Amino acid sequence: MYITEGKIVMKKKITALVLAALCAVFSGCSSDSSDNGSNEGKEAEGSGLNIKSMWESVNGKKIGEEDAVIDGESAIKFEHYPDSYKPQKSEYNFYFTYKEVHPWWDAVSLGMESAVEKYRDLGINISYDYVAPAEMSALDQRKRLLAAAENEDYDVIGVDVDDMKVISPVIGELIDNGKKVMTFASSDCAGDDNCKRIAYVGNTHNYRDGADLTEALCEKLDYKGKVVLLVGTPGNPCHEDRAKAAKEIINKYPEMEIIDTAYDENNSDIAYEYTIGFLKKYHDISGIICCNMSDPVGAAKAVIEEGRQKEITIVGMDHDKQALEYLRDGIIYCLGVQDCFSMGFDTIQTAIKIADGIMPGEKYKETTDEKTTIIYKDDAQYMLRVLYGEID
Repeated sequence: MYITEGKIVMKKKITALVLAALCAVFSGCSSDSSDNGSNEGKEAEGSGLNIKSMWESVNGKKIGEEDAVIDGESAIKFEHYPDSYKPQKSEYNFYFTYKEVHPWWDAVSLGMESAVEKYRDLGINISYDYVAPAEMSALDQRKRLLAAAENEDYDVIGVDVDDMKVISPVIGELIDNGKKVMTFASSDCAGDDNCKRIAYVGNTHNYRDGADLTEALCEKLDYKGKVVLLVGTPGNPCHEDRAKAAKEIINKYPEMEIIDTAYDENNSDIAYEYTIGFLKKYHDISGIICCNMSDPVGAAKAVIEEGRQKEITIVGMDHDKQALEYLRDGIIYCLGVQDCFSMGFDTIQTAIKIADGIMPGEKYKETTDEKTTIIYKDDAQYMLRVLYGEID
């Protein structure tokens, strides 16, 4: 296995999953680029996710033996096994393209790796390409999908939709030409007339996630105050859904107001710059709502730099290590953590059935919904331990 420019390639004759090698990959190692995409030569940044710590608790038990309990339920389920469906072939080859090289999708790939290993134990060999640009680009994603469609070796093509207006017509074109296409991870294209994808595995409730985070912020502020909104990438379905929910929730409360909004391109440095600007322009900000994984980090850095961490409440998404540390330290109030590991595992399971010509129904759902858990300060150290190996 190797990773470069967001590309993970599993060779068909891999005989074992070497955890030490995976740990090296996701700690930032990469080989020379062989992907001829639009960002040739750019290397993937590692997430720092500690695979060994994921599988071991402080008591030496596998995580799967006793689900990680946060607020009465597990936020991330690491132990999965193939369901009762018997694959019709002994070898499969898939193509998955996602939005950009980013630690969030590294976590999804870990679930995919687990599925590949489990199916290998059953005598089923799965290879796949897992590719993305260094920066989000719907046009780049469109180009990748069209190129993948020319490769007859792929049993299924999967895409984490960057922009429905650009990608849905491509999906429709591929389906009309006999290709098997699914969507996965963070963004579907359901609701678009051109979206003919066979199935989706991932988060189906981004609007609700945005609403839940915003409600938590409103309650913390006693339903009074001015807030700013950091969204992410324009047109990105999950970012836009969360932002829409945030606006609608805030509008429910007469003494609350969103005074400014910025699109930070899912980049913590850009989020930092926007937040610094907001803090200098508005001296009465009470809260910051962050709609993706990167902007809580940038917002927290800016708030600390301006010395306003005690007066501003930050809410945001997901499991970035720095964000979890800021949560532990009380800089961030709460985070919505998605179960990326399950997304990856279930994506492989669903792709197998699609490859075998099975349509959604009794064997699997058209949409497999993966959960999000809102976590708070008391949950942060546990998440840092199981995801990144940080000891208390």
